[in-house]
Amino acid sequence: MKKEKVEQQFKALFEDVKQQGSFNGVVLVAVGGEAIFCEAMGVAEYYDGSARDLTTDSMFELASVSKPITALGIIRLQQLGQLHCDDLIANWIPELPYPGITIRHLLNHTSGLPDYMELFANVWDPTRYARNEDVLQMLIKHQPDPLFAPNDSWMYSNTGYIMLAILIEKISGKRYGDFLDEQIFQPLGMTRTQVYNRRVDPGPVPDDYAWGYVYRIGHGGYVLPDEVPELHYVHYLDGLQGDGMVNSTVGDLLRLDRALYNDEFVRPMLRQLMFSPVKMNNGETFNYGMGWLIERDEQLGRFVHHTGGWPGYSTWFKRYIDRDMTLIMLQNGERDHAYTQQLVKSIEQIMAGEEYDVPRPLETKKVIPLDPKNVETLLGKYRFASETEGSLDVDVYMEQDKLYMKLDNGMRLSLLPLTSTRYYEEQTATELEFLDSEDGKGMRLFWYTEDEPEVAERVGC
Repeated sequence: MKKEKVEQQFKALFEDVKQQGSFNGVVLVAVGGEAIFCEAMGVAEYYDGSARDLTTDSMFELASVSKPITALGIIRLQQLGQLHCDDLIANWIPELPYPGITIRHLLNHTSGLPDYMELFANVWDPTRYARNEDVLQMLIKHQPDPLFAPNDSWMYSNTGYIMLAILIEKISGKRYGDFLDEQIFQPLGMTRTQVYNRRVDPGPVPDDYAWGYVYRIGHGGYVLPDEVPELHYVHYLDGLQGDGMVNSTVGDLLRLDRALYNDEFVRPMLRQLMFSPVKMNNGETFNYGMGWLIERDEQLGRFVHHTGGWPGYSTWFKRYIDRDMTLIMLQNGERDHAYTQQLVKSIEQIMAGEEYDVPRPLETKKVIPLDPKNVETLLGKYRFASETEGSLDVDVYMEQDKLYMKLDNGMRLSLLPLTSTRYYEEQTATELEFLDSEDGKGMRLFWYTEDEPEVAERVGC
């Protein structure tokens, strides 16, 4: 890889990206720990008809990129001799009504714990901020069924990482954020990293903070998620930590990247565990270690990574460990996840020494007025069936002259009409279509999330 050529390619790529106006965030690419490209594009904060621009030192909420950091906190506790990853969590949380779960199960998403977000959507008072202890108490009180027995399967679990944060506090005797600061942030010089719950914390907002915005056609562009009714969960879940809520910069995450190569900071045996696929009871493996997904690219070799997504933030942390290369991308105003994926692919093409493709510009959606008479024939309950992931029930309904689709986990998605049968959903940046089935069995719902649409049958009115 010729450094000068690569730098020129990155500059050319992002000149095109700037012209498209579809990216708001900071990107860093490093080789051997040296940043060969680092640039900020877009706005950190809108206020009083003006705006403050992002810088390369802007601090972002990491969303689920917090999980590798939570996992590292547990690894540090093991290095200190205060736990072992195969210890039962009942040693510290005996009141949790799900026996047989170990710390390792939490780390690699094989615990089978039920989804706290679904539980909170159904029974929590949305005027109250939830804390980690509330998640524990809600599981004790309501005891929703586990998804599966420990280590019988793999299912991404935010609940598991809330439990890990609780364990860090119980075992260390320190607050989750204070422990991470003492064991990770301060030793690595990550001075722009902290656990920060913006809505709950009454303290001052950190300097050069990147406020998270969502793009909404009906609001005329970027707005805070706090202003969007269907995103009300950002309020009542703001007090939680462990599965999210670490805030950081691209520079600090690069410092963390370098430390993960350091045998003194992470012992080689523990590093191997972190980056090894989980093996389940039936002998099958899944490419997730302790806080990291594990994959291989033909050109770039083995890499470990994690992404994060929360209203207002989209984050990527990719470590190409065979090539000692790093990609960090933090966004506070993502408009389309598919566009971000295309951009990551373009960056990786340059990193691999290939010709790169410029991401396609985002298409401007033309929304038409909603016709209540046409909509009446679409309302009802639909079921998406999958051989690998089971079924997903959704409820399509009208409320205050707007069309919504509510998922069985409580999430509510607003559907904007593009035609009388086709609709656009902004939160997932996807389109849906209602069509009568050719076999005369009634209305079907097509959700265009991938190359092939997911299809749901109407199962009730």
